[in-house]
Amino acid sequence: MSPFSTPLESFGGIDAKTAARLVEGATDIALVVDASGIIQDLAFGSANLAIELGRDWIGQSWLATAAPESRGSLDALLCEAREGRIARGRQVTHPSLRGTEIPIYYRAVTLGSQVIALGQDLQGLAALQQQLVDAQQALERDYWRFRQVETRYRLLFRMVSEAILIIDAATQRVVEANPAAGQVLGETPTRIIGRPFPDGFDTDGTQAINGLLAAVRTAGRADDVRARLADGMQEFLVSASLLRQENLSFLLVRLAPLLADATAPTMPENRARYLRMIENAPDCLVITDAEGRVLSANNTFLALTEIATEQQARGESLDRWLGRPGVDLNVLIANLRQHDTVRLFATTLRGEYGSITDIEISAAAVRNGERPYFGFFIRDVGRRLHSEQPSSPEQPRWLAQLTERVGRVPLKELVRESTDTIERLCIEAALKLTGDNRASAAELLGLSRQSLYVKIDRYGIADQASTSTVIDD
Repeated sequence: MSPFSTPLESFGGIDAKTAARLVEGATDIALVVDASGIIQDLAFGSANLAIELGRDWIGQSWLATAAPESRGSLDALLCEAREGRIARGRQVTHPSLRGTEIPIYYRAVTLGSQVIALGQDLQGLAALQQQLVDAQQALERDYWRFRQVETRYRLLFRMVSEAILIIDAATQRVVEANPAAGQVLGETPTRIIGRPFPDGFDTDGTQAINGLLAAVRTAGRADDVRARLADGMQEFLVSASLLRQENLSFLLVRLAPLLADATAPTMPENRARYLRMIENAPDCLVITDAEGRVLSANNTFLALTEIATEQQARGESLDRWLGRPGVDLNVLIANLRQHDTVRLFATTLRGEYGSITDIEISAAAVRNGERPYFGFFIRDVGRRLHSEQPSSPEQPRWLAQLTERVGRVPLKELVRESTDTIERLCIEAALKLTGDNRASAAELLGLSRQSLYVKIDRYGIADQASTSTVIDD
């Protein structure tokens, strides 16, 4: 703190009464305390404070007027003042005549053998602090109410059976989509977000939906329109309404499926029977997106992979259950993108609880605009493979020739020749399995492309398959 420069010149002419009036006017409460801590005199600068505390403090110990939890601070204040320096300010609480507690901020200074304590009433500041705390608690309650409302909204949004999308009115891109919308559009809801809408409908349906959205943006409402998916399998009644939030506008779009008319041709019923047959077929059928994530699967696949419901499989990569993670699915998808079909791809299928099943996979790609989807037909061939194994398998010809040379050729040379033969057979099998796709065969064998090319040249496999068309990625 910075003291006065010339206190004698500035205050030398002030008598005791003037000094007392100065102290009374500058503080809410002032006390004169002797060396033993007894109050000798006091003055109130605030009439309200005098009513709250009363004037019977004179002759009492100053510590006795304070609340028990504040007496330690008050004792430290007196000790500092008796050392002859201005004591550091402290907050002390006094019980009032009404039973409430009044906070007062005191500073003290020694004057001769007595201590002068100057106090400032903090009730106004405490009231403001209490208002701030009340406002903060109100904000917290409002926040949790908002979170509860949002949770109920999102739960309802997910549980509703009709497809619902929220579209940014300015960009016409999907902001939110419920699971039902994902099933309709053949994607998971998270992959729909950010895409332009409408997407996945035929030309007439796209035009009708664009007209509906334009009318809603302009007038706030429009009549519902009918739109059919690009594959022609389902028709929807599309409705939209306008939502405004602050400076942004959104479109709430609802896709309600239309039931087939009883007078319509028999094709929808035939298609329904066809779908029911696939659902209960003895072979597995899995439909995935372009990255291999499961969109739907029939009951046989669920049983073979030991999964309880289709919902548990939806959105997962098919690679999760195939025998060679990171290899089988990549090879299948690479061939589907090039040739649209794959036949009799041999691998294994892993169940959720550790079961292993020998399978053959045939697959087909279906083009849906720029986003193809794949259908995988998976057959359990474990029993067939076991039944085809002869009771006493005949040794391959090369193995018989190899054993005949024992004793005539050093073991080291025999091992090298057999290793070369096995390596050549494995490369030929991998090329056959991948349709002569060398990049996929290298991945299947766990080799680099360069290593595979060197081995193909070494064994003359390229010359043997010169009539085949080799496809490299």
